[in-house]
Amino acid sequence: MKLKDEDIKRLIPQREPFIMVDEIEASDDTHAATSLTVRADNYFILPDGTMSETGLIEHIAQSCSALMGLGQKTETPTVGLIGEVKHFECQRRPRTDEKVDTVIEFGFVFGNVTIATGESRIGQELIAKAQLKIFAQ
Repeated sequence: MKLKDEDIKRLIPQREPFIMVDEIEASDDTHAATSLTVRADNYFILPDGTMSETGLIEHIAQSCSALMGLGQKTETPTVGLIGEVKHFECQRRPRTDEKVDTVIEFGFVFGNVTIATGESRIGQELIAKAQLKIFAQ
């Protein structure tokens, strides 16, 4: 299953210029593989042509939001708030025109709180990872 463009917009509440997921490449109930090609007009691009660490965290969070959206039964995307970022590591920031592939895994879920981990890579190179606590509304 691959989802792009309008399908992604049905799953996440963000809109341009803040959409940070181009494609969902695979998913099940607790995992998703997403991608983002970093473009020069990305909101999180720094003057040196790289995407900020904040942009990487937002990409991981929106990947989580997309997975949440796949599991919901309503047509309105669930709004999620990042409650906590733990264990964030950034090995390097992605550059313009690089494709970031991210794998999300949901761990503990209790009510409207989800603990998720995400790892982002460019090719085989791990560039960032984080654990997020997300509150869904």
